[in-house]
Amino acid sequence: MQLTQFTDYSLRALIFIAVKQDTCTIPEIAQAYGISQHHLTKIIHNLSKLGIIKTTRGRGGGMSLAVDPQSLNLKTLVLQLEPHFDIVPCFNVKKQNCCIAPSCKLKHVLHEAQQAFFKVLEQVTLADVLKNSQGLQRLLGIESSSLSLKKLD
Repeated sequence: MQLTQFTDYSLRALIFIAVKQDTCTIPEIAQAYGISQHHLTKIIHNLSKLGIIKTTRGRGGGMSLAVDPQSLNLKTLVLQLEPHFDIVPCFNVKKQNCCIAPSCKLKHVLHEAQQAFFKVLEQVTLADVLKNSQGLQRLLGIESSSLSLKKLD
């Protein structure tokens, strides 16, 4: 199983925004991760449409989380970001083009594996992956006051 780059970057952007705990910008996130600002713009737009972040345009603008990291379940988030999370084409009835599909047991095994993957994600929130906020801040080049560190740790 592999998440798309779009989902990977979306999760990384959320980690950055949550760890910063202050308004941040697309250039800041792009620089921290070494990713394209153009691609990140699409990601931020999507996260905003989903209501996960709030954005402010113009001078002094930027983005921040619109929800509590504790309420962002990773399974729900991944399913929002990956609406067609099919491991193999036969998971999607419309795209079934395999001649052995009616008798194949592989589809069922892969479905069980996918369910196990989601079961793990279901037990984790964004807050859980922020437990080492000081280490994340250091690695992402984020300066923060000691007050905001206490909120996440």
